[in-house]
Amino acid sequence: MRRKIDWLRIKNSASAQWSLDDKEVSRRQNQYGLNDIAGIKDNVWYELIINTLTDPMIWFLLITSLLFAALNNYSEAIVLGLAIIPLVAMDAYLHWRTQMSTQSLVGHLATSVSVIRSGKEIRIPSIGLVPGDLVVIQPGQSIAADGLFVAADNIQIEESSLTGESIPVTKSSGLSLQLTHQESPVDSIYWGFAGTKVLTGKGLLRVIFTGKETLYGQIVHSALATSKEKTPLQLALRTLVFQLIVLAGFLCIILAFVRLMQGFGVVDAILSAATLAIAALPDEFPIVLTVYLGVGVYRLAQKKALVRRAVSVENLGRITVICSDKTGTITEGHFKVALCVPAAHTDSQTVLYLAALASRKDSYDLLDMAIMDEADKAQLYLEPRIKTYPFTEDRKRETAVIAKDSSWFFVTKGAPETIMALSTLTLEEKDEWRNKIKELADLRYKVIACARLVMAEDTDLTEPKQAYEWMGLLACSDPVRDGVIEAIAECQASNIHVLMITGDHPATAQAVAKQIGLGLGHPRVILAEELHDYTGINATKNLLDVDVIARAIPMQKFDAVKALQSQGELVAVTGDGVNDVPALKAGDIGIAMGERGSQSAREVADIVLLDDNFDSIVNAIAEGRQLFKNIRHAFNYLVMIHFPFVLSAALIPLMGFPLPFYPIHIVFLELIIHPTALLVFQDGPKDKESAVEKRRVHYHFFSPHDSQKIIITGVLTTVMITLSFIGSLTAGYSEVYARTLILAMLSSISIAITIALNGLNVRGKRIIIYLIALCTVFFIQLPDMGQLLDFAPLSLSSWGLVLITGLITWCAVKLR
Repeated sequence: MRRKIDWLRIKNSASAQWSLDDKEVSRRQNQYGLNDIAGIKDNVWYELIINTLTDPMIWFLLITSLLFAALNNYSEAIVLGLAIIPLVAMDAYLHWRTQMSTQSLVGHLATSVSVIRSGKEIRIPSIGLVPGDLVVIQPGQSIAADGLFVAADNIQIEESSLTGESIPVTKSSGLSLQLTHQESPVDSIYWGFAGTKVLTGKGLLRVIFTGKETLYGQIVHSALATSKEKTPLQLALRTLVFQLIVLAGFLCIILAFVRLMQGFGVVDAILSAATLAIAALPDEFPIVLTVYLGVGVYRLAQKKALVRRAVSVENLGRITVICSDKTGTITEGHFKVALCVPAAHTDSQTVLYLAALASRKDSYDLLDMAIMDEADKAQLYLEPRIKTYPFTEDRKRETAVIAKDSSWFFVTKGAPETIMALSTLTLEEKDEWRNKIKELADLRYKVIACARLVMAEDTDLTEPKQAYEWMGLLACSDPVRDGVIEAIAECQASNIHVLMITGDHPATAQAVAKQIGLGLGHPRVILAEELHDYTGINATKNLLDVDVIARAIPMQKFDAVKALQSQGELVAVTGDGVNDVPALKAGDIGIAMGERGSQSAREVADIVLLDDNFDSIVNAIAEGRQLFKNIRHAFNYLVMIHFPFVLSAALIPLMGFPLPFYPIHIVFLELIIHPTALLVFQDGPKDKESAVEKRRVHYHFFSPHDSQKIIITGVLTTVMITLSFIGSLTAGYSEVYARTLILAMLSSISIAITIALNGLNVRGKRIIIYLIALCTVFFIQLPDMGQLLDFAPLSLSSWGLVLITGLITWCAVKLR
């Protein structure tokens, strides 16, 4: 990672002794502004009020509630009015969560720093830093601005907040750099970046970039500027509800006018319009969606996926691409000692013992931690260290001295070539060991060598630089998580493309990708710098042809997500660090790691994995697909049953016949429709090969096949209902009898649609269907109940017609 430096920013400040005075600090603050990374606004709750007032669902519920109140249906009016409260509360919660997310991003920065100004070291708030300031660096502190090290003594920094990789990075002084008057690219080994943490060492950092100009600032502002779009189902549902309301309103006006013209009077006209309005208002759709998403949240939690944004469950079922980190998601995220290769005269236990002696128990170095863990498992006794010579980038080794058997034992470990140069190996032996080292490196192991030197106790403790006895090699690896290989295979079988995005070297990334089966064992790897061929309006290549992006930085991950979305893909993005926040927000589904993820990543994510396992992502997507299918079946049912219900309520009065339904009958039908839609379709039949949907610019609520099925079934059932009602009246039956007949037919139609769409494979479904059928017969045939609901008992022949209606409906749904 290289950043360019404007020469004017470094002019006169290359020396480690030069510092700013108060006058120059004031001038630079006016020029560059405060070191305000997040730029948190005041009075942000004003935005909540505006967002709430522009939410059409809230207005819909309010108007609907007033309409029911006008119709003297106060219980329904109260319920709908109360439904506004959780919507406003949810808006407030999401707004609060956004603010907390911003605060957590700022939490990675130091609140105060030590700087040298006018030749004196002082403590100042980090927001007061300006380009040119000289910051004193100490172990354990977070860096508050981007700058060049002008002094670096054994400095190691954790940059996972920027790169996602937790391996400490060693820094060097950039005093010797030859910077010209042009913008000069400077390698990352000389940089200290805002938001990263100093693990070891001391130094001085010359500030170059502050505030929004830091890499961390760019990440924060990219995250804050990226808004979460409504899901296609949300948008389609909003459009459908609006269209149905407009259609219902239009039909109500027409019906009231026609009834007046037919001479039925004002009361009949109002009652006709009100009955049609109650029947046509699509209040079930948002309720069903809310309930089903709640069920999805619960089921995903059982699969170790905590959902933070319920509506994202719907998007989860349509994911076509997973952009995944390597470290910690596909691999375990920490090194383990995989194997020891001892020299002929020793054994593996001794090699591990020597490596542990030359390691630090309190170290942040991942290799040291792996070696000490392995030593603890082996229950090795480690003698106290008399003296140590720590690892540096120049030395590439660490040496410890212990007292044993009246002698000094010098034990060293480090880069194999470095240790080999200190050893007594012959040229021929060195060649043999080099071959072994290459074999291990090709297998993507991190290889270190161990050696020792025994000297008399009266010898000076100065570190020897030759004559070490070569003891062998340790090979460490970041192993692939259990279940990942099977999960990748399942993704490929389900037409889900997995794209691994990592900051690792291409060879390392390719080895892991090959091991887990990306690209069917032949992964295609590109460097992040090649992304310009795959992104933007001038893109000439398709990212679906790529399996791994190596050497990627945060904004390149963000660019890859946007490029895939522009190609019509629905993208799930995994991440654990602050560096992942923009991509997590940009993805259709942001998936954060629960065990090792930063608070910032968890706050902006839609889903948090409780076990950080890639396998859990695949399980969650499978659950999301099934849930999406269940929602579509429930909505298909609602439209199919409302089609004859609403049209017959409009057509029959328009033809001059009595009203087919009164409000009490609509309540009766709603008692059938609601439990069916809410309960029966929650456990749809499992489909092992669910179709993968592509993102579409204009998402239609129902597929063409579904629309065709709805229209054919709706028209057919409407004709049967209308003819049955008119035929009963023509045959001399009373209005009550005709009304009862079509209500029984609608109940039969509801049952037939349910069975055709969803089957009866679960015992709970069968119980609900049986109860609906029995209750329909019970309420109609019992005189007392019939009198209460304005029903009349039906003859056996009429019940036969009811059954035939259900059979015809089942065929219409099933055979299309």
